[in-house]
Amino acid sequence: MITVVGTGTGAPADLDLLAGAALVVGGRRHLDAAALPEGAERVVLGPLAPALDTVAEYVGKELPVVVLASGDPGFFGIVRALAERFGAGLLDVRPGVSSVATAFARIGLPWDDAVVVSAHGRELRTAVNVCRARPKVAVLTGPGAGPAELGAALPGDRVLVVASALGDPQRERVERVTAAEAAARDWGAAVSVVLCLDEARALGAVRTVAGVPGAPERWALQEDAFAHRDSMITKFEVRALALARLGPRLGDLVWDVGAGSGSVAVECARLGAAVVAVEKAADGVGRIRANARAHGVAVDVVHGAAPAALAGLADDPDAVFVGGGGRELPEVVAACARRARRTVVVAMAALDRVPAARAALTEAGLVCDGVLLQSSRLAPLPGDVTRLAATNPVFLLWGVRTPVSSEGVDQ
Repeated sequence: MITVVGTGTGAPADLDLLAGAALVVGGRRHLDAAALPEGAERVVLGPLAPALDTVAEYVGKELPVVVLASGDPGFFGIVRALAERFGAGLLDVRPGVSSVATAFARIGLPWDDAVVVSAHGRELRTAVNVCRARPKVAVLTGPGAGPAELGAALPGDRVLVVASALGDPQRERVERVTAAEAAARDWGAAVSVVLCLDEARALGAVRTVAGVPGAPERWALQEDAFAHRDSMITKFEVRALALARLGPRLGDLVWDVGAGSGSVAVECARLGAAVVAVEKAADGVGRIRANARAHGVAVDVVHGAAPAALAGLADDPDAVFVGGGGRELPEVVAACARRARRTVVVAMAALDRVPAARAALTEAGLVCDGVLLQSSRLAPLPGDVTRLAATNPVFLLWGVRTPVSSEGVDQ
């Protein structure tokens, strides 16, 4: 049997659980704080694989093993690795209070509607994009992905709550700082968790399902769900296919370039992505912000003309939607295609723009495909009859970056 003990936020390990253990595995601070049984072997956790191999030796001899861990070891913890290696039936897990639960308790906020993301040993950009998209996020940090790095990548309206050494009576600190203040400090190695809050929306509504919100009930909303000018809006039929090709999801960053009313930007944000909308018209900027507020989502709006405005965007997007058109369209598409990590979708009304846009996608190394969308909507006529009213045809192109294969590459 492997007994996994979560020590909570600084709580000492239960001595009764340690009694009789032949092997005790844990971080150095956990082992130093515990009274180990006489004769028990001690393994300090560093690289996980050698520690698991040692555990396997003791399990094979049917000797009792105790693993000490922080907080709730089943929550982004060692329980996953142990269950994969030895099977869940061999584990006796005694959870403590997680750092996430403790941090929210310290500031008096419920956290059933919080999104929890780990940046420990993982790419920081996912945590950053989740923080940009959601109003209440807990980030489990790690080397190179701490409060300073997080603050440097986030917009200025976010408040960071940095919780350090939780549960330690002498060292515990819980500090509220701006993103800029977080970026300017050296936080050391004692950080337990960082909470990222949009305080205007941090309390949230009563939830039935905890954690990551589900997909919205509907997408490709009707045009009247958005404020727009003279029907200058991506029609819902086009938007539906564009969203399918963009694939926006929590943790992604999407650009909406030439955003107009921001209907695509808002829909991507409703599906969980962090979104930057680029729009050159001042009145358009106002409409995008109003539409984002009306739908309760966060959209970062940049007032400027592409492609020049794109140079000021520090983070490369996962997906880009390019709307509208004009003589600069090929240059805009090329600039987006060079930086997109996954896909670029382009909507055009003019046939003359299609070859150049397609060339811009393919020259950037994307695999290009597309369709001409022509739809007719039901429209009432006098006498309780219905006709078909044709909408303007739209060309939709998309370019997809294929994964780089390592096959055939010399090592």
